Amino acid sequence: MMMLVSYDVAHDEKGEKRLRHVAKILENYGQRVQYSVFECLVEPSQWVELKTKLLKEINPDYDSLRFYSLGANWQRKVEHIGQKKPLDPQGVLIL
Repeated sequence: MMMLVSYDVAHDEKGEKRLRHVAKILENYGQRVQYSVFECLVEPSQWVELKTKLLKEINPDYDSLRFYSLGANWQRKVEHIGQKKPLDPQGVLIL
């Protein structure tokens, strides 16, 4: 399933550390499509793991997370216009 995750972390001294940690966690599960937005193609068990890690990292008094479930047929729900064409997370990756 495709999950879209956006975050907003406070820009105070401790917030900078949380910001880096949140981004690093998300980089392990998906691809960054905007500065604070990631597309994550995950299995349900991976989603539970990812969400748990993110919730442990943020401070809900100062930060926010938004989760959008695009489901299994996400390709029909996503339209991209402009720079940085997205990678197909199910496609072939040649290194």
